This record gives sequence, structure tokens and C-alpha cells, in this order.
Amino acid sequence: MRNGQYLRYVALGDSQTEGVGDGDDTVGLRGFADRLAERIAVASPEVRYANLAVRGRLAGQVRAEQLGPALALRPDVATVIAGVNDLLRPRFDPDETAAHVEAMFAALTGAGARVATVTIPDITRIAPMARPVAPRIAALNDRIRLAAARHDVALAETSPHAAAIDPRFWATDRLHASPLGHDRISAALAHALGLPGSDDSWTQALAPTSPMTVGAIRTAATELRWAAGFLGPWLLRRLRGQSSGDSRAARRPDLLPVGVPPVGL
Repeated sequence: MRNGQYLRYVALGDSQTEGVGDGDDTVGLRGFADRLAERIAVASPEVRYANLAVRGRLAGQVRAEQLGPALALRPDVATVIAGVNDLLRPRFDPDETAAHVEAMFAALTGAGARVATVTIPDITRIAPMARPVAPRIAALNDRIRLAAARHDVALAETSPHAAAIDPRFWATDRLHASPLGHDRISAALAHALGLPGSDDSWTQALAPTSPMTVGAIRTAATELRWAAGFLGPWLLRRLRGQSSGDSRAARRPDLLPVGVPPVGL
């Protein structure tokens, strides 16, 4: 940091940080981290930004694969968001998952970076078939809050706000944020970091839409289509020991000026 301005922003995480749900692999991803970098650049035009996130990564993998490269980039601001892939696994251990996240908090803050993170919204409110994981989300959020407090990490509490469980916040797979959701997450992190011009408007509910009555049969059919289109393939990959991130690498491993795409895009 120089003269109160952030000069190096590094994002660590999984698919949400990579930007899945905001753009695609053909036109390119944007995501909350890109959007946050743009917000930082308003006050710190010289900031450079790297995104080390890779979809499908567990918290332990984020720590093992991304923490070292992140520290080598000497960030003065970093975001760490991981653990969602863990809580969807059969043998989820909230203490183990949170320990990996906290280790990243400790290492990055210890190196002088200002770190920010978020709590995880209760996706089961918009994906009823996922309701069994609700206690897991609560358990992980509790541990993230404690770890953030111990290491003076800026925490954006997205989970309590109605906007975060509005279907418009989410992509059609209900696992990744939509462009609107990614923008709200970036605004939440900017507010947590105290960036100039940020405020709590991101907490406000989205404008209401015209009411629509949905019958039970249509609701069931919608859930079945979602399970067939998204949940089923995800479970099949798990059974095969595969990940959506297999053979993938970080899309922006180097610090580049905001707005400059990485090589290949």
C-alpha cells in the first residue's frame, strides 16, 4: 500500500472467485473479484490484480495450491473465499475446512495484507433439495466469523440479508452467483474493506417482481429439472472422483492492471 492506496490485489478461492456464473468460458468470466478490482481501481488507479482461483477446489486445495503463489505476489489486499465445495462432500468436517481457511487468513495478514471474506448464504432457501446441508452452512459460517475476528479479517456478512436468497442473485445452477449476485458480493466486500464510495446499499432487497402463483406440480417439476441438469452431473463427478476444475489452472495468475485481460482472452 502506498499513500493509503492498494497496489496489489490477489483473489484466492474456487469457482465463485473464478467468476463462474458471470460470463462463460467462451466470452470470458468476470465475477465478483474482477468487479472488486474495478472498485479498488477507482481510488487506487495503479492497482494490479491477480486471480488464482480454480473451480472445484476444496479449502485444503486452495491453501496448498494458491497460498504460496499469493504470498509471492506480495498483496496488500486479498480475498479468501473457500469451503463451499467441502460442505457439499459426504464427509464434511467444519473444523478441518475452517482450519484451512484460517491458515490462509493468518499467513496473508501476517505478511501485511488486508484480507476480506464473506459468510455463505443459505442456498437451501432457493434449492429445497439441498436442505440437508443447511446445518453445515451455519457451522462453517460460525467458524469463519471466529477466524476472521482472530485475524482482523474484513468480513462481509452476506448470509443474513434477503437479497442473498433472492433467486435473481443466483445463476440457473443455484450454486454460483449471477452477474447481479457477483456485483452485490463485490459491493459487500468493498464495504467491508471501507473503500471510498462504498456503503451498505448492497444489503437492500431487490426490487419486487410481479407475483406469480406456482403450483406444487410445477414446483416439483422445476426441482427435478434442476436435479437432472445440475445436481446429478455434480454427484456423478464426485462418484468418479472428478472435479469441474480438473486440468484447469488459474485464469489470471499474474498481477496485471485492472481491465487488462490475461493472455489468451
